[in-house]
Amino acid sequence: MVERIVLLSLLTLLIHAADTLSYAVRMAGIRTGKLAISLSLTGMIVLISRTSNIAQGTMTGKIVDFAKEHDGLNLLASFRIILLGASAGTLIAIAAFPTVVAISSRMVAHLEQTGSIPRMFKKLVGCNRCFKVFHYFRRPKWEMVRRLRVNGMPIIMMLMNCCVTAIYTAGVLAALYASSLPGAYSTGASQASGLINGLATILLTLLIDPRVAVMTEKVLRREAKQTAINSVFGALMASRFCGTLAAQLILLPAAYWIKVIVPYL
Repeated sequence: MVERIVLLSLLTLLIHAADTLSYAVRMAGIRTGKLAISLSLTGMIVLISRTSNIAQGTMTGKIVDFAKEHDGLNLLASFRIILLGASAGTLIAIAAFPTVVAISSRMVAHLEQTGSIPRMFKKLVGCNRCFKVFHYFRRPKWEMVRRLRVNGMPIIMMLMNCCVTAIYTAGVLAALYASSLPGAYSTGASQASGLINGLATILLTLLIDPRVAVMTEKVLRREAKQTAINSVFGALMASRFCGTLAAQLILLPAAYWIKVIVPYL
């Protein structure tokens, strides 16, 4: 079971790293002036991430079943370890952001040339091109943080993104932990993760995405400097990391809340 927890932590790390790096693909589209093409790549990354999140729920359910049969497994501690994977993945994505922006710029160019994602990957997978990946390596600099402070941080947007990320990160695990609590409707509690993640997605679409879209349009029309959108993406990544930490705090309260409301749904 330890191997499964480690595997789930790595899967969670990859999910949150991919989600965070979708900002890098969008940034590449802004810098190259090919935003529509970059959004197709962003959609693919987000789709893979969401699908992996479903697989995470299925795999985590087996840990719950094992915990019910073996009292020696601390389910809450196991879930907290998995949540650490989300924080680690976000940090790795923040460090890799400059490199992925550079690589994504080339991917956008190749997608424009080939016209389809499968042909683009076929072109990129060649041995010679694989070695060229190291050419695009960019070391993260503290200047990124200084720039964020100079241009000002959108506090309200950061707080909203932090809350949405916390809900999305803890949603599946809170629902599964609720199903292990004493009482009726355990199956109903385990299925609440879809409702919670759906709510988080709606909040993200209504509260965060429009603000980013407006700023992106201003930059593309040269009504705002590119450093402004850099600050927005930096704020979003920083608040995502804070959201993964906040998920640790809301995991247990959310599980009990789910257990309370399930009978009324």
